Amino acid sequence: MFLFQDSVEGSDVAASISEEKTLSVVDLIVNGGTGSVVIIAVLFVLLFVALYIYFERIFAIKAASKIDKNFMNQIRDHVLSGKIEAAKLLCAQTDSPVARLTEKGVSHIGKPLDDINTAIENAGTLEVYKLERNVSILATVAGAAPMIGFLGTVIGMILAFHQMASSGGQAEMGLLASGIYTAMTTTVAGLIVGIIAYIGYNHLVVRTDKVVHKMEANAVEFLDLLNEPA
Repeated sequence: MFLFQDSVEGSDVAASISEEKTLSVVDLIVNGGTGSVVIIAVLFVLLFVALYIYFERIFAIKAASKIDKNFMNQIRDHVLSGKIEAAKLLCAQTDSPVARLTEKGVSHIGKPLDDINTAIENAGTLEVYKLERNVSILATVAGAAPMIGFLGTVIGMILAFHQMASSGGQAEMGLLASGIYTAMTTTVAGLIVGIIAYIGYNHLVVRTDKVVHKMEANAVEFLDLLNEPA
């Protein structure tokens, strides 16, 4: 009889422990209070913004990096044969930063080389700005998200200790621990969003640098073409 009762009580305890261990992420967010819900909602918005900017920029950079390998050879043939309008038309039909820089140089043929170089540099600055558009927002999210998460944790701990002070030091430690535990979820959420944004930002910087390097190499090749003896 006693053994049966003990086994029943043991099963109840095990079931209780099992229920405590199956606490879902949604429960953690909701149990953190209104402040935790608001802060995590803000972090989710930042995550959505970061992912949107990352994928939008990665497709834009990928499109900008595509260039026909024979493009500069065709430009060389047109320029050396004096077909400037044909070179301009080829640049206009090619949608890429390299083509737009080359078109700027072709349109200044006949002017001093320094003027051509300056025109290409100015066009290059504009193209780099287009490639880097909104990328700085990722850096901002990478830095702000962890701080927002820490803010939620600090607010949760302040509320927990305020509850202890209001109860005259008689507050249940389990309740306080639960409040602090759920408040820590904002830190985890902030770190996750910050890490994703940081990785995305650095990946975009690397991809952008590759496109810029390709632009510079083609600009140098075009200027060398103009320096070739007729």
